[in-house]
Amino acid sequence: MTLRRFLLVLSLFILCAPAWYAQSRTRRQTSTQTVNATDLDKGLRQLLDGSYTKAVRELGRENGFLQNLRVKIPVPKSLRPIEKTARALGRGKVADDFITAMNRAAERAVPEALSILADSLKQMTFDDARNIISGQQDAATQFFRRTGEEKLRDKFRPVVEKFTQETGVTAQYKKLLTKAGPLARLGGQEANDLDGYVTQKALDGLFLLMADEEKRIRENPVARTTDLLKIIFGRR
Repeated sequence: MTLRRFLLVLSLFILCAPAWYAQSRTRRQTSTQTVNATDLDKGLRQLLDGSYTKAVRELGRENGFLQNLRVKIPVPKSLRPIEKTARALGRGKVADDFITAMNRAAERAVPEALSILADSLKQMTFDDARNIISGQQDAATQFFRRTGEEKLRDKFRPVVEKFTQETGVTAQYKKLLTKAGPLARLGGQEANDLDGYVTQKALDGLFLLMADEEKRIRENPVARTTDLLKIIFGRR
């Protein structure tokens, strides 16, 4: 290229650069503003559906509770002296069977959550969506807990009660108390409502795993499996 041609090209670039930069800036601004109310709603629903579906899938299978130490349901706190005594008397299997049965009951109950969580999702308003997007790492999980926990409890408890009756959990529980002797009188509220205890622990485990998945999506770009999730949380 001759010097004259080079100077001509350079002059054209200098003259056109402001316009090119303005257009480029407009395109960048537009790309960060493409998330309208509809997209925000869709993207958030993808997040919520993904978080609770994965949690239900993980917990609602065999050993979903039993082999996950973060959600495994132990003997109620008020009954642990009784458990300790039973094990000291060589009745550890009774305690182990009791713990296994409680966790199996929770595993049976958790799949019932899908329809209720889906209903909560349908009732979500745009203000709910905006608050969740800009809120804490577990804002979506808090939304579900606020709008669905009581309905979930009502749905879970009959399943827990049926399972505990069918598998003899109540009988195992009474057997554990019998082996403990006088300590059985120290049970407390949890001991008086075993099905309520298992139901609450099942709910706590479900919301814990939902919060884990929500946090993962918010923090880890790889976990954003759809374009809308990438746009929404990539802008934070």
